[in-house]
Amino acid sequence: MYESRIAADRLTVTAVEGFPPEIDALAARNLAGHSFLRAAWYAAPAPKAGRTLLLRREADGALLAAIPTIPFGPAMARARKVPGSYWPLRSPLIAPDCTAVELAHALDRRLNREVARSLGPVWRVGPARADGPATTLLIAAAQLAGWSVLARPAGTSWVIDLAAARTRGWPSAASARKLRAAWRKLEALGTPRWRHVRGAEWNSGVLENLGRIEAQSWIGQTTDGSGAKFMTPAQRAVWQNALGDPVLAENLSATILLLDDRQVAFSFDLDDGAVQYGIAGSYADDLKHLGIGRLANYRAVADAIAEGQSVMDLGVGDTGYKRMMGAVAGYDMVDLLFVHSGTAAALLAKAWGPALPAPSPATLAITPEQAAHG
Repeated sequence: MYESRIAADRLTVTAVEGFPPEIDALAARNLAGHSFLRAAWYAAPAPKAGRTLLLRREADGALLAAIPTIPFGPAMARARKVPGSYWPLRSPLIAPDCTAVELAHALDRRLNREVARSLGPVWRVGPARADGPATTLLIAAAQLAGWSVLARPAGTSWVIDLAAARTRGWPSAASARKLRAAWRKLEALGTPRWRHVRGAEWNSGVLENLGRIEAQSWIGQTTDGSGAKFMTPAQRAVWQNALGDPVLAENLSATILLLDDRQVAFSFDLDDGAVQYGIAGSYADDLKHLGIGRLANYRAVADAIAEGQSVMDLGVGDTGYKRMMGAVAGYDMVDLLFVHSGTAAALLAKAWGPALPAPSPATLAITPEQAAHG
């Protein structure tokens, strides 16, 4: 661990090995609003490879930012990235009252070698929400600290307005008929039923069962399986690590469709207050003609509506079935690369994407809390 105090601004920057408990405290009140961005969330992909940069106000010890990173790319490049269990939700933690100027101190490589080592000469954030206040502030602070920020599009996330769906009734009459027909087809083959897993009900056996469903799906039958979440021990280990945190175990849920004793489809989701993120879903390919994937997806939405949530965020890609469920384009995702060397930035921009323009004076002067209140 190394501390650097900036007396004029009364700030303390600390480089810490691993994923310290301070992360959990800031997760409860971070600018992005994601309470699940806890130490276990960041640590899940590489529990022993983490390094975290912490920024505090010295006067009261208030934590202003936490930037966890793990190695990224070839070791010789010394690049780092902000990790996360689920790829669209990889963002540093920033307190709502942290300014761009304050955050820039934590990103300034001139402070000391330990801070430089925490971020490396190149570090990645994303994919992340392009219009998120935490993303906007991070970009401005990094540029102020001398980093070039390269950006490339990472798709558009599709969302369902659950509040509107609750008002008009879910599902539609036409969809309800199709779902009932699918259920009757399953009843002709056996006894269909639902299983819901959350909190203390999570265990390695559940993850293995989800992996078996993926192995029977198109992703297991026609691809190399790299896009699966549970098929391999390594893929399951990421989620097993995250689920070791009781808070995350409550946030994460699985809606599983069984036919007799066979588990044939699932929806794997993340609750974040009023928002539910659809992380993954899969179904046995030999039963796809029975609409089992649709049944699992619609059940997850119906449960979210019943629990009072406002938005179902289905992520990027596969727009066909999402449109059918009533999803619309919600917001753009961006993949960011922070490069300290101007020469390296110019070279990397050819493959990654162009450098973003410098921040406006308003971005640097107005705190996120002030901006939120107009």
